[in-house]
Amino acid sequence: MSSEIVRLKNAVSNQDHATGPSTAVVTLLEYGNFECIHCGQTNSVIKQIRKLLSNDLRFVFRHFATVQTHPHSVRAAEAAEAAGAQEKFWEMHDELFAHQRALTDRDLLGYAKRIGLDVDRFSREMSENVFLPQVETGYRQSLFDEHITGTPTLYLNDIRYTGATHLQALLEAIKQSDPQDRIRLPTKGSLLRKAVSKLRQGTGV
Repeated sequence: MSSEIVRLKNAVSNQDHATGPSTAVVTLLEYGNFECIHCGQTNSVIKQIRKLLSNDLRFVFRHFATVQTHPHSVRAAEAAEAAGAQEKFWEMHDELFAHQRALTDRDLLGYAKRIGLDVDRFSREMSENVFLPQVETGYRQSLFDEHITGTPTLYLNDIRYTGATHLQALLEAIKQSDPQDRIRLPTKGSLLRKAVSKLRQGTGV
């Protein structure tokens, strides 16, 4: 098994979509695709982790929309960017992952209405492909700079993570990436399960 360390070349900047404080001890970055089922599963795990770790974690999402394998992924990414232009990227992000099998333009318009966007502006920008160049540029950078080949691809503090994406494995990897040893996790599996159960009851996950 290779132990090669792969580092993020394009550092996180204020151009990225990030949630959580910039002072967080760990930054989890995902190259994802709204139509990728594995990304949807990983998103559910990340939502739980974000609630559990609160201000100790910053989460960054970058598009890797591959239309050859996921024909609706580019339009979904455009919709997320259109929502982001109205400061509702994360609301659209959550809608898209919650409805991965319904990503037609009509569906996207419905999500825009649901999260309270200016629908006329959203429709116009989508019809004019205003954000397509941005999505395509991000794809090229992902492919040629970072050598991303599939989704989800994760980085922890700029180091590519290649382990499992289930809750306990990802939590432990985040803990190991904490340079200040600030993150505290439940020490026993039963405690972790109780914590996750509470999270699920609170979020409907």
